[in-house]
Amino acid sequence: MSSCKHSVLVLLPDRKNVLRCQHCHLTIKADELGKSYCPECYEINGNKLFDFEEVAAENPGRARYRCEACGLIVESD
Repeated sequence: MSSCKHSVLVLLPDRKNVLRCQHCHLTIKADELGKSYCPECYEINGNKLFDFEEVAAENPGRARYRCEACGLIVESD
């Protein structure tokens, strides 16, 4: 068991509008990608691939926090 008291917690943002490349599985926010190709596939293979799938939100309605000291993720109900 950790001796950390988890006194400094940071609220983690919800993962909304996230896309996953069907080839390399990179996850990226839709607004960062725009209507562009996968930057990872292009950097690695030189291929401009546009095949993405939406990533479902994990536990919608729950807040997640990360302890700044030890990195523990805490989820609320």
